[in-house]
Amino acid sequence: MRSEFLPFFKPLIGDAEINEVVETLRSGWLTTGPRTKRFEEEFADFVGAKYAIAVNSATAALHLGLDAVGVRAGDEVLVPTYTFAATAEVVLYFGATPVLVDCAPGEFNLDLEQLESRITPRTKAIIPVDIAGETPDMDVLMDIAARYNLKVVEDAAHSIPAKYKGRWVGTLADLTAFSFYANKNITTGEGGMLTTDNEEYADRARIMSLHGISKDAWKRYSSTGSWYYEILQPGYKYNMTDIAAALGLHQLQRCFEMQQRREAIVEQYDAAFEGMPEVEIPTRSPYSQSAWHLYLLRLNLDTLKIDRNDFLDRLKAANIGFSVHYIPLHMHPYYREKFDYRPDSFPVAALNYRRVITLPLYPAMSDQDVQDVIEAVQTIVTENRA
Repeated sequence: MRSEFLPFFKPLIGDAEINEVVETLRSGWLTTGPRTKRFEEEFADFVGAKYAIAVNSATAALHLGLDAVGVRAGDEVLVPTYTFAATAEVVLYFGATPVLVDCAPGEFNLDLEQLESRITPRTKAIIPVDIAGETPDMDVLMDIAARYNLKVVEDAAHSIPAKYKGRWVGTLADLTAFSFYANKNITTGEGGMLTTDNEEYADRARIMSLHGISKDAWKRYSSTGSWYYEILQPGYKYNMTDIAAALGLHQLQRCFEMQQRREAIVEQYDAAFEGMPEVEIPTRSPYSQSAWHLYLLRLNLDTLKIDRNDFLDRLKAANIGFSVHYIPLHMHPYYREKFDYRPDSFPVAALNYRRVITLPLYPAMSDQDVQDVIEAVQTIVTENRA
């Protein structure tokens, strides 16, 4: 057993990021400025999108995306129940209703066969979520959306860098929201990005991200700007700072290097666990290239004497960090009470939740760290077979 606790996640920050942040501090331009603009341009180029708007979180990006496509009070938006709180919260910001959809059988992503049956005349948009960095079948989803004149705002918080049928995530939906939170594949501490190929959506999102002030408001404090500005809409305070963008610029440059390490760890996990009937390794779709933001191991509970929570207790006792992704939305008190949901309202998601353990997966892990996780899981399984 490890003598020191292995954290569930630790960011990989190098000298280049640190030096860029220090240079930003010394420049005197701390909030939205030239580094943020450069980060937007480089990120758009990275994923192949025409426009990228840097913001302070993926939640902000989702909110701006829904605003851009015209979601308003009384509308409905289709949202998977198996996701983080933000995906549905942003719908509620408008006074609109998040309509939950179960997971596809045997998967974590939303059930596209069920999706169409949840559409009503009030449905305005769909928010698919790329759980762990793997997309649902976006061709099928976009076809459904087109047939019902719905807009798609993809929650790609887990999906840098991920591909669908050879195309980078960031160009598949009408708009795409990315996260750069501390534990994401690239980080700015707190931060997010909204991408789109639609100029109208991009202009609206950019204006609304900074109080509804007329375009390029940040330039009013530069030598090329003007003191004069106009409020075009009652907007939000969602802009990214140059301090955050300084981190993002170098994290983006290292994205593939860090992704290779993630994939190497996944290969070690797969090799260790795929022959064990007590656990189920993550499924792969034939059309996606996962970003491997998370490694979701599912327990086959009928082969074990303990449940998932007992398993987690034993991992903690072995000094191994972990998480659980996710408690489905319909099982949280707010959604349960407001919409009268029960755990069996979405049975696939509920079963996934009872079975899932998220193992540590990040580039700063050493090979010994990975082996310690593997040995802890194998020991717990061996000692608790039914």
